[in-house]
Amino acid sequence: MSVSGSEIKVAVDAIVFGYSKNEGVSILLIQRKYPPFKNAWAIPGGFVLADESLEEAVRRELREETGIEVNYLEQLYTFGDPDRDPRKRVISIAYFALVKSARFQQLKASTDAENAQWFNFKQLPSLAFDHRKILNMAIERVRTKIRYQPIGFELLDRKFPFADLEKLYIALLDRDIDRRNFYKKVMALGILDETDEYAKSEGKGRPSKMYQFNKKRYQELLKEGINFEI
Repeated sequence: MSVSGSEIKVAVDAIVFGYSKNEGVSILLIQRKYPPFKNAWAIPGGFVLADESLEEAVRRELREETGIEVNYLEQLYTFGDPDRDPRKRVISIAYFALVKSARFQQLKASTDAENAQWFNFKQLPSLAFDHRKILNMAIERVRTKIRYQPIGFELLDRKFPFADLEKLYIALLDRDIDRRNFYKKVMALGILDETDEYAKSEGKGRPSKMYQFNKKRYQELLKEGINFEI
């Protein structure tokens, strides 16, 4: 059955990736309170109000359904298959964010969300609507993004051993990396400064040097364009 243009609604969805060096990568999901897909897990999101921008809408939905605020959201893609929502024709603009999940453990579901919870991205439940498709695209975008835009400011401590950066990339790529080659390529970019501090040793090995991001050099490289194979 076809639908008229007056029935088209605009929605936003937010894929929030959380990272912890102990737990790896997780995804923030909400449990739907109402039909369709009542009690099913879904990406946070909802309809855009007449008096708000897309980014205002996605930030509002995150506050209402999960109780969190994120510093940075990047637009992912527009999803508009005619049958993606059984209620009516809905076009959704998806956004994604990467956050340090430890900062967002106090979740608070409200409005049309029954619950909000972090899930390890390897152990996700079935998702409502076309949200698995949206999530898969977001995962691929992040994996592509980290090849030309080294990340870590939001996901690592201000000072960290190099092994923490390796763990971050291994977790996001979901595969092992050539660690010696990775170290050479990252250090050649000049975006890490060695500090005079050492990480506490957790075993018999020597304590690891601590590094911090050189934000000025990082911003310069972003303007120039970065591309390094991992």
